[in-house]
Amino acid sequence: MHSGVTYPHISLDAHGTARIGQTRYKVIHLAAEHYHYGWSAEELLRQHPDLRPEEVYAALVHFYDHHDELVQLIK
Repeated sequence: MHSGVTYPHISLDAHGTARIGQTRYKVIHLAAEHYHYGWSAEELLRQHPDLRPEEVYAALVHFYDHHDELVQLIK
């Protein structure tokens, strides 16, 4: 993440990987599902019922704020 920018519901683990809060989910995991399958936030919530809407939307905001970098990682 860019220095000085914080995202509600997104945290960095010890390796600097963006995660959804304290969950097992990496932001890049949801970003890949969104990018490759075209899943909307609503579909991501159906596929991951243990996540809250605000967590999924925060992951998507993070994805679009870092779009080019993350797309290169998930291609």
